[in-house]
Amino acid sequence: QVQLAESGGGLVQAGGSLRLSCAASGRTFSLYTMGWFRRAPGKEREFVAGISWNGGSTYYADSVKGRFTISRDNAKNTVYLQMNSLKPEDTALYYCAARYPGRTTVTARDSEYPDWGQGTQVTVSS
Repeated sequence: QVQLAESGGGLVQAGGSLRLSCAASGRTFSLYTMGWFRRAPGKEREFVAGISWNGGSTYYADSVKGRFTISRDNAKNTVYLQMNSLKPEDTALYYCAARYPGRTTVTARDSEYPDWGQGTQVTVSS
């Protein structure tokens, strides 16, 4: 099990940028495929981006492709989500999640991620 804590959310105007961080506890962070998800008001949780254990493979939802970038620093036990060209429809509570250890492929299925952070709010004004 890994404990996760997101930070970096806030209020930004449309077209602006934010960088979210997710700090993980434990010495085996590098074994985990990581994902970012979000839940907008009145909507179901959706996949945003994922990254493999070594950063060699990334995967994005079509809605954020070309605007968001996921990355990780295993030495710092941290995964990042750089969000550029933000739109009002990006407003949501953003969560990071860790996949089952040893499962190396990136997936959008949230049932494959047993460990979750508390989330950080991103609000984009028009």
